[in-house]
Amino acid sequence: MNIIIWLIVGGIIGWIASMIMRTDAQQGMILNVVVGIIGSVIGGWLIAPMLGSATVNQNDFSIMGLVASLIGAIILLAIVNLFRRGRVR
Repeated sequence: MNIIIWLIVGGIIGWIASMIMRTDAQQGMILNVVVGIIGSVIGGWLIAPMLGSATVNQNDFSIMGLVASLIGAIILLAIVNLFRRGRVR
């Protein structure tokens, strides 16, 4: 059941992050899920300790966990854009 939740929440988080970073037209549904899940991992390592929460990947389905996952996904998209285009946006 956790895998299904990862896919659904990862897709939503990845989609929201791609809308914020304006990369939604270049990504499909599968890439949104990948960005959301990897972003959640990045958020768990970098952001969650600062916020004092866990992420969705750590079975903490809370607002702070979702925010940490979203920030991690935005960081991931910023790094990808930096290497792809030479700038963050």
